[in-house]
Amino acid sequence: MTENKFDYRKILSKYSIVLVLIVIMIACTFANSSFLTANNLINVCRQQSVIIILAFGEMILIICGQLDLSCGSVIALAGVLSVMTYKSTQSMVLAFIVAIVVSVAVNFLNGLMVTKFMTPAFIATLATQTMARGAALYITNGQNIYEIGNYTIVGQGSLGIIPIPVIFMFCIFILMAYMMRHTCWGRSTYAVGGNAEAANAAGINTKMVTMKAYLFNGVLVGIAAVLFMSRVNGGLPAGASGYEMDGLTATIVGGTSFTGGIGTPWGTVIGAFVVGFLGNVMNLMSIDSYIQQIVKGAIIAFAVIWDITSKSRQTYKKGK
Repeated sequence: MTENKFDYRKILSKYSIVLVLIVIMIACTFANSSFLTANNLINVCRQQSVIIILAFGEMILIICGQLDLSCGSVIALAGVLSVMTYKSTQSMVLAFIVAIVVSVAVNFLNGLMVTKFMTPAFIATLATQTMARGAALYITNGQNIYEIGNYTIVGQGSLGIIPIPVIFMFCIFILMAYMMRHTCWGRSTYAVGGNAEAANAAGINTKMVTMKAYLFNGVLVGIAAVLFMSRVNGGLPAGASGYEMDGLTATIVGGTSFTGGIGTPWGTVIGAFVVGFLGNVMNLMSIDSYIQQIVKGAIIAFAVIWDITSKSRQTYKKGK
């Protein structure tokens, strides 16, 4: 009989991000007495919901060996068109449909450039980032759209004490957890990101899997666009600047490997709250926004270095 030994290193490796979150919450509580209040935590959850939805899209793409640098600009484009639609029709359903269709169209272009023309994802999504932002500014003539009426309900409203954006985020999390573990496409995404050549040899249509990843990312970005514009109470063509980096940060901190093939939805959620709580306590302590950017950059660098060194150690152990 083989004796099952308690491998604390395996447990620590698997749940390290949870321990990091707990430590950060404790440190933030000591740093500022307002941190652990119900109102503050609810506000953080509301703010991070949009980032988490974006991070889910980034997670799928990074697992698949891709990425998206355009999502912040696409939020601006899809969001202002959604607000304009609502002001014309007073239909929230149409507003969501427009935002999702626009976002999916941009992501179809991303996927087409990556799969058909073999453009690196960095270049392809950087191009659409610039185009989408320019289109948003052109359509609105660079002016914000105000007086949006009940459009604000989905971003600012609550069901009981639970903010509506948190409900959207939770439902998407459940969907993501199911899709990534229990669907053929979800498993194929891991296979393509882990080893595209092996996945292709196994009969997986790698280009179709990649295109579906971009299209699903488009749906998530479209939903995030409505929630963002609703929360900020206007159509902001210059809004959501830098959100692509926030989404990427949450994804990488949450354990998604930048080399592809590894990542989980729950890890992404925890990663987003690690970054969100740090940003929140720095705001409560009135730390300069430039310093906050430095901290975020350092977090990204540390997470990527940790990922690379961890993989190198695993490769070394297998080779011995």
